[in-house]
Amino acid sequence: MTRDRSPVGVIVGTGVTQHFDLGRPRGVKTSYGRTTVYEDPSGEFVVIPRHGPGHRTPPHAINYRANIAALESLGVREVIATSAVGSMNDGFKVGDLGLAAQFLDFTKHREGTFFEDEVVHTDMTNPYSRRVNEALAAAAKKLKLEVRPGLVYVCVEGPRFETAAEIRMYRTLGGDVVGMTGVPEVVLAKEKHMEYSSVLVATNWAAGLQPAVSHEEVSKVMEGAGSLVKQLIEGALGALGGIRT
Repeated sequence: MTRDRSPVGVIVGTGVTQHFDLGRPRGVKTSYGRTTVYEDPSGEFVVIPRHGPGHRTPPHAINYRANIAALESLGVREVIATSAVGSMNDGFKVGDLGLAAQFLDFTKHREGTFFEDEVVHTDMTNPYSRRVNEALAAAAKKLKLEVRPGLVYVCVEGPRFETAAEIRMYRTLGGDVVGMTGVPEVVLAKEKHMEYSSVLVATNWAAGLQPAVSHEEVSKVMEGAGSLVKQLIEGALGALGGIRT
């Protein structure tokens, strides 16, 4: 492998980090705080565990700005993220993989922009990168994996799970899946002119569509899917030209 371009950023969540063969952690200091990144030995991509080393940071307390700013400082222009989600779509079953196309933001207290002191209105008509999604779709085809495109991601504040009534509302509004980490991550990436894509893994049926929801269930399903998610991401890196063989 040879490096002939800037690295691709990979932001991983529950159950995926351990599937990557990572080098030593590297602390990156930004204007928004310090974050930990891992550089793949090839230098072709860098990985950020979204919840930090050891998965210790809850979704509402993640320093999303530091994570995106750190990737920018390393020259990253394309980002592939992973997210565990609850499904509200009967056609997107537990264990299925999908790609986000739109989002609905129900977060409340997060620092969601880099533009606090100037008037900048970022276009979010199409928040997710068509090119990166196409690379992921091409990788899925090559791997003979079914990956559902076009999903609407509902982001909630957490760390609690949703009520059954909230899920009924989100479904009525057109939501397909619900999660706690996709926003403001995608917004911040867009503000930095990064091409961002989100690989979604349905880890459970959302509240009211199954008797109860637990973090243990989410982690178990995500860990089972982690190897496939890694293969999908690595295949997409090749399709993007991030890896030459």
